[in-house]
Amino acid sequence: MLKIHQLFLRTYITIFAAVLITLTLVTYFWAKNLYLKQIEKNLIQNIDSLSVVLKEIPNLNNLKTITKNLNEQLNLRITIIDEVGNVIAESDKDIEFLKNHANRPEIIEANNIGLGKDTRKSDTIKKDLLYVAKKIIINEKIYYIRMADYTNKITDSFVKLTLEIFIYMTFFLIIAFLATYFISLQIKKETDSILDFLTQLSNKKNLNTIESTYTYEFHKITKLLNKVATKLSKREKQKAKQTAKLKISNRQKDEIISAISHEFKNPIAIISGYSETILNDSQIPEAMKIKFLNKIHSNSNKMSQIIDKLRLTLKLEEGKQELLLLPCSMKKIIENCVSDLKDKYKNREIKITGEDLILKVDETLISLAITNLIENALKYSEHEVIINISLNSIDVLDRGIGIEQNELEKINRKFYRISNNGWNNSLGLGLFIVQSILNLHNFRLEITSEFKKWSKFSIKY
Repeated sequence: MLKIHQLFLRTYITIFAAVLITLTLVTYFWAKNLYLKQIEKNLIQNIDSLSVVLKEIPNLNNLKTITKNLNEQLNLRITIIDEVGNVIAESDKDIEFLKNHANRPEIIEANNIGLGKDTRKSDTIKKDLLYVAKKIIINEKIYYIRMADYTNKITDSFVKLTLEIFIYMTFFLIIAFLATYFISLQIKKETDSILDFLTQLSNKKNLNTIESTYTYEFHKITKLLNKVATKLSKREKQKAKQTAKLKISNRQKDEIISAISHEFKNPIAIISGYSETILNDSQIPEAMKIKFLNKIHSNSNKMSQIIDKLRLTLKLEEGKQELLLLPCSMKKIIENCVSDLKDKYKNREIKITGEDLILKVDETLISLAITNLIENALKYSEHEVIINISLNSIDVLDRGIGIEQNELEKINRKFYRISNNGWNNSLGLGLFIVQSILNLHNFRLEITSEFKKWSKFSIKY
């Protein structure tokens, strides 16, 4: 398959040759025809001149001398023929050796219309001639004056003329060819640049912009290519981001399965163990059986709470959780949360400080958020937990193991857990739920901590 510049040059050379040959031939035959007409016109004029001379001569005895002299002066073959076709004077041949000319085409035509012409090879002198014959009347007798010019002179002149025309046209066509050739080289350069750009684009390589000011069309093409490259680059980046998100999502799914498995493993083991003991030992004391049943019940509730927490997480993440906003006493909500937690953490001290504050909140959701924060403080400290209510925030402060600085920005992510130094947020949903609930209320969560000393979780409103 040819390249565009090769196709262009091959087509140009073909057209160049065809135009050159056609123009040369047309010029040759057109000019030759004009030249023959001019020769014919000159021959007629010479015949007319000779006829005038002959009419003035008293007798025609010296015709042979006249034709000879004219032949020397004009370099034309001159023949005078009588009415029946006999040659009575000839410039190039002895009339004794000439046949009757009555059947010559030019004589026949002259006899019919007064003027005749023909081009042929002469049997007498063996040369190609243009014959012109005219019928005249001298002393009431019909004569035919015939003059002929040698066509080889015409051919030689036109070969020279044609050669000059050919050289002239060739010169200008070569100039046009060279101009076109350099244009084709520039086109090749531009197309190669575009092809290289497209090749890199298809290979998804980093591209510099491509520019062309050679022609308007190339400028538009390169401009569009740059736009296409920019769009493809953006799509590739979006695709890379989506791929990264999918990888993160898949990793999170693995973490979810692992976390759920971990969280369910202990309650299921307890439920299975105690129920198996009750089934296999019919003599077990009633008090112990009740204790075992309570363990089974509490762990089944724990599993139910884990499932509820997962369901709430999905609702919060998908924006499907509805809010029931009512003015509520924050101190009362906190006191209820603390009361519920003390049943689980009986030997822990929880202090509530500050003045009461009325906020428009969803009591159920905000209670869940505050409970999560207090329980985290209870889990990861052995000292008292302080809850302070102020005009700008609710702060939950503990003096426990604290959180490392590099973990502070991560712990409110979904399924993120810290295991160093005993800090383990179970499923990693607690702070994510808190943050999601606060976002619904247009509140925010701020976390400050000093590692191994203290932590403070503040609800800002």
